[in-house]
Amino acid sequence: MASKHCFVTVGATASFHELVKAVLAPRFLKSLEALNYTDLVIQYGIDGKQTYASAVAAAGSTGVNITGFELDKAGLGRYMRQAKGSGKEAQEGVVISHAGSGSILDALRAQIPIIVVPNSQLLDNHQVELAEALAEQEYVVHGRLEDLVKALQDAEQLRQRQREWPPPNSGVHRQAKAVGLRGILDEEMGFLD
Repeated sequence: MASKHCFVTVGATASFHELVKAVLAPRFLKSLEALNYTDLVIQYGIDGKQTYASAVAAAGSTGVNITGFELDKAGLGRYMRQAKGSGKEAQEGVVISHAGSGSILDALRAQIPIIVVPNSQLLDNHQVELAEALAEQEYVVHGRLEDLVKALQDAEQLRQRQREWPPPNSGVHRQAKAVGLRGILDEEMGFLD
């Protein structure tokens, strides 16, 4: 049987226990099985080990191999490639991510279907705006904690019509005028003059 990975990342700076619990809920795990996922890999963050361990124990036995880790100093590229399905015996999976711009851009560049789940616990929540804007343009699926099963089904459909990143109209001849993070985001989003 070919492997098919679902990679979940909560990011490195803020806790997102609710996302860890949601992807380990029995209903979601059954949905993964139904869509032929073989592996669920969870990057649970700096203070998520207890939440992860408790949720894995509560999930019980499942047909999906579940593994998790706090952070990987080498980055998340290896896990993104697993979700992409690199290798002879692998199918393309999905990435489920908090709505952090770095994780989103990594998945978009690798052209992996991504479900973006904003962390509603953050103050001045820009994550919702980013998830909505990218979903409206059909680059990502805007996932909600209360219905990740539907988001997973939507990601399977997104795979069929996934758009190229960066957008073709961005062109290499155009450069962002702003510097720093703003310049990078402007360039990636195609806001160039």
